[in-house]
Amino acid sequence: MPPTEAQRASPDALLALANREGRGHLKVFLGAAPGVGKTYAMLTAARAEKAGGRDVVVGLVETHGRGETEALVADFDVLPRKPVAYQNRLLSEFDIDAALARRPGLLLVDEYAHTNIPGSRHPKRWQDVQELLAAGIDVWTTLNIQHLESLNDVIQKITQVRVRETVPDRAFEDADEIVLVDLPPTELLQRLAEGKVYVQDTAARAVQNFFKPQNLTALRELALRRTAERIDTDLVERMQAMAIGGPWPAGERILACIGPDTDAPAIVRAAKRLADLMDAPWIVVTVDRPGSRTDAARRGATDAAFKLAGSLGGDTKVLDGNDIPAELLRFAKFENVTQIVIGRSRGGLVAELLGRSLPRELIRRVDGIAIHVVTGHGQPSSWRPAWWTRPSAPKPLPYVWATLAVAAAVLFGQAITQFTPLPNLSMVFLMAVLFAAVSFGIWPAVYASVLSFLAYNYFFIDPLHTFTVAKPHEFFALVIFLVVAVMTSTLGGRLREQAQVAANRTRATRRLYEFSRKLSALVTLDDIAEGAATEINASLARPAVVLIEQDGDLDLRAAWPPEDTLDTASTSAARWAFAHDEPAGFATATLPLVPWLFVPLRTPRDRVGVVGIRQGGDATALDPESRVLFDALAEQTAAALERGSLARDMVSTRAIAETERVRNTLLSSISHDFRTPLASILGSATSLLDYGAQLDTAARRDLLGQIKQEAESLDEMVRNLLAITRIDAGALELRWDWIDLREIAQRVVSAARRRGAAQTMTMALPDDLPLVRGDATLAEQAIGNVIGNAVTHTPAQTRITIEVAVTPDHMALDIMDDGPGIPADMLPRIFDKFVRARDDSKSDGGDGTGLGLAIAKGIMEAHGGSITAWSPHASGRGTHIELSFPREAAPKEITP
Repeated sequence: MPPTEAQRASPDALLALANREGRGHLKVFLGAAPGVGKTYAMLTAARAEKAGGRDVVVGLVETHGRGETEALVADFDVLPRKPVAYQNRLLSEFDIDAALARRPGLLLVDEYAHTNIPGSRHPKRWQDVQELLAAGIDVWTTLNIQHLESLNDVIQKITQVRVRETVPDRAFEDADEIVLVDLPPTELLQRLAEGKVYVQDTAARAVQNFFKPQNLTALRELALRRTAERIDTDLVERMQAMAIGGPWPAGERILACIGPDTDAPAIVRAAKRLADLMDAPWIVVTVDRPGSRTDAARRGATDAAFKLAGSLGGDTKVLDGNDIPAELLRFAKFENVTQIVIGRSRGGLVAELLGRSLPRELIRRVDGIAIHVVTGHGQPSSWRPAWWTRPSAPKPLPYVWATLAVAAAVLFGQAITQFTPLPNLSMVFLMAVLFAAVSFGIWPAVYASVLSFLAYNYFFIDPLHTFTVAKPHEFFALVIFLVVAVMTSTLGGRLREQAQVAANRTRATRRLYEFSRKLSALVTLDDIAEGAATEINASLARPAVVLIEQDGDLDLRAAWPPEDTLDTASTSAARWAFAHDEPAGFATATLPLVPWLFVPLRTPRDRVGVVGIRQGGDATALDPESRVLFDALAEQTAAALERGSLARDMVSTRAIAETERVRNTLLSSISHDFRTPLASILGSATSLLDYGAQLDTAARRDLLGQIKQEAESLDEMVRNLLAITRIDAGALELRWDWIDLREIAQRVVSAARRRGAAQTMTMALPDDLPLVRGDATLAEQAIGNVIGNAVTHTPAQTRITIEVAVTPDHMALDIMDDGPGIPADMLPRIFDKFVRARDDSKSDGGDGTGLGLAIAKGIMEAHGGSITAWSPHASGRGTHIELSFPREAAPKEITP
């Protein structure tokens, strides 16, 4: 085994370390029971950190009236608690937003398992801590062992008390550092008696119920064990990440090695018993040789042993390698294994003498790992050299071809010797052996080797046509030829089988790549499900179905070959697989008589459905490689469905966000732009009411004129708002008629001048301008909005020109000005809603809401026309907006 292979760091361990980069450091002070001093220990350690110059802040610490704890808290900056109203009471809770804004170097948050007040951002405090860690803030917290979710039932059996507040084990395992805080039961009971944990009445009840000596002892043991397990896991991860070879016997780890024989269940059970005695984690492995063939019965024995290991709580792993002892020892050192459990090899006396048994080879090579040999009464198993492969069921055709190859070698040798004598024809027969090895594998090649040995002796070794060898050196040459031929055939056959395995794996990888690439091009859930069912059917040659969760139940979204429904039993298996997040159906522990195998589609967020393939009935069970491929296809399908679901949610979120933006913008515009005219109207009306008798007629008319003008402005705003609402809803109704754009433009210009437009407006419209079909009122509103926009956003000395261009298909009304123009970054958005000039509180059209040009665009599109803007349009200045109306032939009786 090359040293670099054993010293290579684990990619998973390196990835786990990389995932922690940028996150805060979580330190948990784990207590064996309440009152052992977790909070006091945390504050004491934090005081040392503060003395070292670290920014330490108390986010929340529950002192429970303990004077010593309160004195320690006084040394730190304390974040104020957030008041929360609940059931007509004002309560205080940890303020996570204040902590995120403060961003201290170290934040102290007591009681990791605390349940937050309903209405808080997170239901649990450990979720608050997770958000703080994700923000890069280091957090110290406290936790009692009875609050771990996995120990909830155990704690109830020990103490007869059901703990309601729990922390998921993964939240505990995410901790970067665990500090065990413990007290002997006698000292803890003494603290209770002195009132240092609870008040006297509460302490007396606690001693009678929870704080019994036997309970405290059991809790101490649980805390010590979980802390040791966490430290052992951390040790293994660091060893793997740093490529440090084991074993380090800091904690026991059991490895059971099984093979495809009937001893495998006994080995698994023995490893389980050993792990229970040592309270150690255990792993069951098997080693597959590349290119080796295993019959269905023996493969089934391995699968059954793996299922047994899983049911007993062990991990399983399939290793690949030709040298089984080397691969086992490499894996054992990588996982810091201290004990190996194997079965006794019964390969015969010769195998034992030659050291070819697996136990003897492991004992010879191992260093620092104990070997346990299980003696059973099952089918013998032995370790064989790397070149050995069990022969498969014989097929006559390869052996016929091998015979023909040797016959061809004989004929070729006979022909060659007729022309020129050759001292050695063995290479000719080696060609026949290599042909058989490359074409058909090891055993036909071994057969060709033996047949070549006999043919070479019979046809080319004196005396000819006999199997007698007259000369000793020729006998030795024949023996060497046989040995070389067998070795060559074995190597050639192995290369062929390994090439086939590599080709199969390449095809599987290509199928996965093509599968993921095809799914990545699909968007909707139905398309993804249909594509997944089709590809799974093509890859595994079995009927496939995809069921997606919808409204709390599974909906059959796709099947190939097409299938509308599943029978009741199959549907029940699919629902069970989805609800329990475990495979169900054929060859599983749940509903094994169902002809379908269902696998849940898991995503990081949740399960999205199940995928199933038909195995029972006409179809055979999946082999291990096909099962691995099926699981990989299921994972790809789940990822694609997750992506489709996220894309759908993204579209919905964008729509909601856009609606919210439009609403906020509309409210902002209305509140700002309605306030100005309303204030003017209110001021003028108040002046008339309060001072009307003292004002002359001209002043009163001026005030009334302002009221009328501002009221008209408000009316214009309301009309524009109603118009844009009808446009967005597709409810804009046009009263079609033949209209004169020249007359409409004149009315708009006159109205603008009456409203005080100081710009010079020039109209270059012919008197015989053709009529167009449209809605006169809406057309006037569109033209008025464009001219109003020019008036609002140009200086008083600006010249505004209105021209028309007539083509057979369209009539374009061009409104041009020589003002400052539209900024280049705003030009593409000038016809969007609520787009307003940055340097003006007013908007296009004089309505102040940024809707004028958007309404003009909607009106023109409703007419089947268009509106276009250019800026600058002449000499680097000005704006040119064109309103294009489609033309139709006007009736002669209407033509002016």
